[in-house]
Amino acid sequence: MNIAIKTEFIKLDALLKYADLVSSGGEAKVLITDGLVSVNGEICAMRGKKCRPGDQIQLGDVTITVTGP
Repeated sequence: MNIAIKTEFIKLDALLKYADLVSSGGEAKVLITDGLVSVNGEICAMRGKKCRPGDQIQLGDVTITVTGP
């Protein structure tokens, strides 16, 4: 799935919410801190990780590619 952003970056927890993969920021925080989310192939435990166009985020069997304006 491609998610287009209009800013320089989007934080990882906000991206998961924006992509409708979680219903709240708290849910995103739990998934991230439990090590269930990877960014560009590496597990990421930082919910404030800045995701930029070109980054790929994986949650379960869903892959998000961040695209720019």
